[in-house]
Amino acid sequence: MSTLALTSNTLAVTAGAGQIEYNGQFFATDSNASRGQVERITQGTAVASTSGTSIDFTGIPAWAKKITVMFNGVSTSSTSNLQIQIGSGSIATTGYVAQATAAGTGVGTVNSTTGFILTQSTASTDATSGNIQIVLQTGSSYISTGILNKAGATALCFNAGLINLAGTLDRVRITTVNGTDTFDAGSINIMYEG
Repeated sequence: MSTLALTSNTLAVTAGAGQIEYNGQFFATDSNASRGQVERITQGTAVASTSGTSIDFTGIPAWAKKITVMFNGVSTSSTSNLQIQIGSGSIATTGYVAQATAAGTGVGTVNSTTGFILTQSTASTDATSGNIQIVLQTGSSYISTGILNKAGATALCFNAGLINLAGTLDRVRITTVNGTDTFDAGSINIMYEG
């Protein structure tokens, strides 16, 4: 078996039939006129969620069709529910149709128009872990779904929502509904693919 090593991200010439080209992304080609993108997955750099009222990930490229937000033992200073806000050029703080519900201790449902609400009830002792996926549905319409484990409450939170942005998503913010509770433990990262 042979191994192909790509040592440059700059193409010297146009790829010919049957070649693979790399310029920040991978393509499988069967002719110059017909190039099919295989898949691009980029993982961000994990950010410690140990201070501040929000954590932003910016510079998400226009080709990204799915963004996964990963929570690892995240907690805050008080009881405001976690939420994700997204944006195109700036963060959208209204226009969401979102809901979260819990299975286990403290069962209930909450709705939100200010972000993709992630938790149904939160205690400052909760260490929240799990993944949330934000997917481009069509145009500038984005759908969010996910499951989070709240270790302190021994509960699972299920959430889903949608928003129509004014343009292509290029940023994600993780914060709380009241916007004033501070992060005090854990880490958060993102992964995007197209």
